[in-house]
Amino acid sequence: MNDSQDKALITTEAFDAPLDEPRFVGETGVAARIAAIADRVLTSEGFRLVRVKVLTGQGTTVQIMAERPDGSLTIDECEEINDFLSPVIDVDDPIRQAYRLEISSPGIDRPLVRASDFRRAIGKEAKIELAFAHESGRKRFRGLIRAVEGEGRDCLVTLERADAGPDEEKAPKLAMRDLDEAKLVLTEALIRESLRAAKALARGEGDEEAAQDSGQEPAPARRVPANKAAQKSKPVLPAGVRAQFKKGGGGKKATPGRPANR
Repeated sequence: MNDSQDKALITTEAFDAPLDEPRFVGETGVAARIAAIADRVLTSEGFRLVRVKVLTGQGTTVQIMAERPDGSLTIDECEEINDFLSPVIDVDDPIRQAYRLEISSPGIDRPLVRASDFRRAIGKEAKIELAFAHESGRKRFRGLIRAVEGEGRDCLVTLERADAGPDEEKAPKLAMRDLDEAKLVLTEALIRESLRAAKALARGEGDEEAAQDSGQEPAPARRVPANKAAQKSKPVLPAGVRAQFKKGGGGKKATPGRPANR
């Protein structure tokens, strides 16, 4: 990566996005059912859902990725989310088998699921995959995010491609209504930016200096529960995870005097 790309990464605009800002993509099947529960509960507590994944293989894992409207999430907040979200999921009981519940932050190479995600990532390198082919015939793109026009699903993202051929468009505009998946590329510059911000906060040098290093404005003050007031939240690199083993029941409810069959 050249110096101009590195500098672009450091000067990213930061801001609080609307709590109810819609996502470009959604889940299907069981993941969609869990996402509907998680989105409602997270929003009521001042958080936003990023995505839900249900992974199978050696056991079942339900991954719920969340964030504050400013894009941040600490390990303490992962635990807080687990504490208030897990019981609500238990009531609906959407998973038939035993599973592992994981609450995590978006991480450094985060998914890009809203217009505000792309705006924060201007100057950063990203991979974007469309559900429908672009006018160029391509579905997969990689390059630096240079501009975001419009709002919601109508927005267009301009991506500066380094791998464009001589006859290909160097900076195509991609319609987010056609988005299938997008995420930041884990580059050295992106890691350095995150480490500088994390070290500044860990040393207690304040949000202002951390923001100067990372190119981000400090997040507004938030109410901390009394039992956690003495704990210092630390930045999460690459992602804080709160895991819990759960017994699934697939929506079966217990009858009076008899436990549900699990």
